[in-house]
Amino acid sequence: MCGIVGYLGHREVVPLLLDGLAKLEYRGYDSAGVVVVDDGELRTAKVEGKLERLRARLAQQPISGLYGLGHTRWATHGPPSERNAHPVVDSRRRVALIHNGIIENFLDVKERLQAAGWRFDTDTDTEVVVNLISSYLEQESGDLTAAVKRTVRELEGMYAFAVISTCSPAPEIVAARQGPPLLLGLSDGERFLASDASALLAYTREVIFLDNGDVARLSEEGLRIWSGGETPVERPLQRLNWDPVQIEKGGYKHFMLKEIHEQPQALQDTLAGRVDFERREVHLEGLGLDAATLAGVERLHLLACGTSWHAALVGKFIIEALVRLPVEVDYGSEYRYRDPIVDPSVLAVGISQSGETADTLSAMEAAKERGGRLIAVCNVTGSQATRISEGVIYTHAGPEIGVASTKAFTTQLEALYLLALYLRQQRGGRLADEHLEALAHVPQAVAEALACEEQIGELARRFFRAENFLYLGRGIAYPIALEGALKLKEISYIHAEGYPAGEMKHGPIALIDEDMPVVAIATGGQVAEKVKSNIHEVRARDGVVIAVTDRDPAAFAGLAEEVIRVPRLSPHLQPIVDVVPLQLLAYAIGVRRGCDVDQPRNLAKSVTVE
Repeated sequence: MCGIVGYLGHREVVPLLLDGLAKLEYRGYDSAGVVVVDDGELRTAKVEGKLERLRARLAQQPISGLYGLGHTRWATHGPPSERNAHPVVDSRRRVALIHNGIIENFLDVKERLQAAGWRFDTDTDTEVVVNLISSYLEQESGDLTAAVKRTVRELEGMYAFAVISTCSPAPEIVAARQGPPLLLGLSDGERFLASDASALLAYTREVIFLDNGDVARLSEEGLRIWSGGETPVERPLQRLNWDPVQIEKGGYKHFMLKEIHEQPQALQDTLAGRVDFERREVHLEGLGLDAATLAGVERLHLLACGTSWHAALVGKFIIEALVRLPVEVDYGSEYRYRDPIVDPSVLAVGISQSGETADTLSAMEAAKERGGRLIAVCNVTGSQATRISEGVIYTHAGPEIGVASTKAFTTQLEALYLLALYLRQQRGGRLADEHLEALAHVPQAVAEALACEEQIGELARRFFRAENFLYLGRGIAYPIALEGALKLKEISYIHAEGYPAGEMKHGPIALIDEDMPVVAIATGGQVAEKVKSNIHEVRARDGVVIAVTDRDPAAFAGLAEEVIRVPRLSPHLQPIVDVVPLQLLAYAIGVRRGCDVDQPRNLAKSVTVE
């Protein structure tokens, strides 16, 4: 997650950029920088570290201009450093770019550009974009917008970027969005852009939110937008009359919905700086355990409660498949009462969004007291779980205000996948291309899965009066069935159960009738066909089926009342996209029923008592 801000107008640009970056520093503080065009040259100031260091640098070495860009970075490709800080300038020093996102095919493009003589001075995927734009400037007679349009046709992944160039005959900023948020602000003779409205509200409340695939040009003459980078389009101008709470919610009706939509960005941030795609390596510097210790691990105990326990169940499938170590999954509330068998060959992993969950902490302490090695998967820096552990994998999901966990869950799944790859690597196993390539596509796949929101809204209208739901899944999708049922219970107060689909005939099938909606997760390979057989059993008893699948919906014709299609990922990452429509369904039904979806009755965000 990185912060982007840009300005074109009649004011001195640098103070305005710094003010905008101060509002966006929560989005990243590994490094910061600004760039302006002054007297036909790009002038940049960049530092490693927080924004205050950039202010100090500019106080000593000031730059000025009437248009420019600012950036605060959370590192993805390449470690935090001044060299890797944004803005990134092309090797001909005529284009400067700021970027938020992950370019999945950056290696292919980089190799092609290197063969054509383009130099690369950073470890970032961003440099591929800026050099590619610069290469097309020559072919487009200096037309920056045309060069950007050609560039985005070649990019794969998620990105929001803005670019300026010394080749432009008049001040202009060109921007593109595919995934991460980007909005434009308009005022009298002034043009703004930012990744978050909070950076603009001091200057204008007239904004335009870019859609995925949009390319925009900001100039002194006005604003132009092209949909899909090709078709001229007018996006609606909106006036933000937000109070402080609405600003916090980012314009969403509820925190829960905001956090569901933040998942592509949160997953990108969990991945940030941890994968070297060129060397095919995973780096978990905060883990605190050396290779010799990890080589001695013979078993894992995953300790968690609630939604985090469901993440642990998915983690068991992933770790056992990729590392070939036995994994036990325990409720934190039960672990110490069963006198678990623990010794130094056991790696205990406590999983908690807050790091303050009392039952999970007690289980972690129990494992530690018995001689096990202890690490945490956690979202909150400095929490109790992180203090008692030898190492931590932070999920970097950002604040999660809604009581029902959404982005914390999916980032935990990704963190456990990273842990599995790291253990495999440290124990001498090879990381194959498919392990990392699939990981790079996760944020975009979740963004695509969110497109089902309108369809989910219609489902909520049809089923919000139901008294019971049954969720079915097999294999690695079974924990997602549990999570889908839990979300519905938490948010809408409808009774719901999650079950392994193969166990349906051992009891729950007795409950199925025409009033029982059954949500079946039919993704993956052979397992999906097994679930399809279970759907036949449900239909034979007049059950109403909602199928979540990565296959052609036509395959469920006559079987499912509704088919929700999600993108296909590798089997061990598929649960991350499978859960998205289930989160949306719980939210939409809860809203329909008039429930307080952000603060459900009887629940608390962090359970700090046993």
